[in-house]
Amino acid sequence: MMRGSHSQEEGAVRATGFCARLPVGPRLFLRTRLAGFGLFVFVALVFLALSADLISPYKPATQDYTAVLARPSVAHPMGTDEMGRDVLSRVIHGSRVSLVVGLLSVALACGAGIVVGLASGYCGGWLDEAFMRLVDAVYSFPALLLALAIAAALGPSILNAVIAIAVVYTPSFARLVRGQVLSVRERDYVSAVRALGGGAPRIMLRHIWPNVSSPIIVQASLSVSFAIITEAALSFLGVGVRPPTAAWGSMLRNGYPYMEQAVWLAFFPGLAIFLAVLALNFLGDGLRAALDPRFRQRG
Repeated sequence: MMRGSHSQEEGAVRATGFCARLPVGPRLFLRTRLAGFGLFVFVALVFLALSADLISPYKPATQDYTAVLARPSVAHPMGTDEMGRDVLSRVIHGSRVSLVVGLLSVALACGAGIVVGLASGYCGGWLDEAFMRLVDAVYSFPALLLALAIAAALGPSILNAVIAIAVVYTPSFARLVRGQVLSVRERDYVSAVRALGGGAPRIMLRHIWPNVSSPIIVQASLSVSFAIITEAALSFLGVGVRPPTAAWGSMLRNGYPYMEQAVWLAFFPGLAIFLAVLALNFLGDGLRAALDPRFRQRG
């Protein structure tokens, strides 16, 4: 018992020493509870998405009518669906759809929100009033309802799902960036650059944006998880990804009528959504601890 306790103490000391040698940001990230787990799961999802064609045991659209609604087994670790398609292969390929839609939609929303927020917060006046009233109008709609209306109007496809989700999440980035810019634009270093004749684009890009980027990065990491949920909801309602493309939301929809006789059809896609969203939230907590100056001061 004593040897075991000594070995545990030595391992803790080695881990503490390793963290102490890291820069402040990574050290605070690793010390955040379950941030490492979130990073590991996110990297695993990216690996699955990139290598789905290589590691999946079957093609996602391959049908085996001799194994319709087969229970999980060695040949099909997650069972098969009502068309004899391997659920594991479809879950692996579904990670590609969820990550592509989540990352692209948040990237578009973040880019548009940054442009609107920087221009609105720095320029003020009528431009700020026009942008913010437009942002408030979009923000007043429930996110899922607005995304559903846009996706239904554009038609089911991956690109249209990306556009719908990007429109929904742009106002949150615009308001966040504007609030950060309002707190920075009157600082002494910004006034000094303005007095020296610096133009508005130069001031916004080189002097304001680097000082307000940390919360936007954290918001982006958290928004990816909400985008994945929104994409799954759109696919579940039939206005997201077009069948027979494997997507977690559409797999939930197809498995819903078979809940009593084939629970694995909905359980495994739901578990994938749960793990992805949970990991991205833990990852966001870790990034907030690493990038927030208040956490750095405590560290």
